Amino acid sequence: MPSFDTVCEANLVEVKNAVDNTAKEIATRFDFKGTPAAIEIKDKEITLIGDAEFQLGQIEDILRNKLTKRSVDVRFLDKGDVQKMGGDKVKIVIKVRNGIETEMSKKIQRLLKDSKLKVQSAIQESKLRVTGAKRDDLQAAMALIRKDITDVPLSFDNFRD
Repeated sequence: MPSFDTVCEANLVEVKNAVDNTAKEIATRFDFKGTPAAIEIKDKEITLIGDAEFQLGQIEDILRNKLTKRSVDVRFLDKGDVQKMGGDKVKIVIKVRNGIETEMSKKIQRLLKDSKLKVQSAIQESKLRVTGAKRDDLQAAMALIRKDITDVPLSFDNFRD
């Protein structure tokens, strides 16, 4: 039976490269000289450190530009709140989304059921498997998901015929 998986996975190698390029630019920019401005990545969390919220915004803009140049969708970034550190430093932790949350999976399942397409969907850990009798139904389901779910960067893989 034909099927495909709906996933939400960022290319972590490209994300790491973008963070490294951002760190290089921070080190060379004149307006960041003598400040604690920094960016680092651990697992799937990017930490921005700076003097003030304005500086964090500048670092985030640089990061978004680098990610865009590397063809990584910025919707993968889940920005946290500004936290105070010792002294006058502040930081933001940005999480890189990986996997579809169960709430989003249920929303997609409801969308597919309401569309009256002849497909079935099943939640499997961090992905959603959609199966159907015909390849055309699966392609219509892909188009429907792309059109209606815009706040999460979804992709489709493992298409089996």
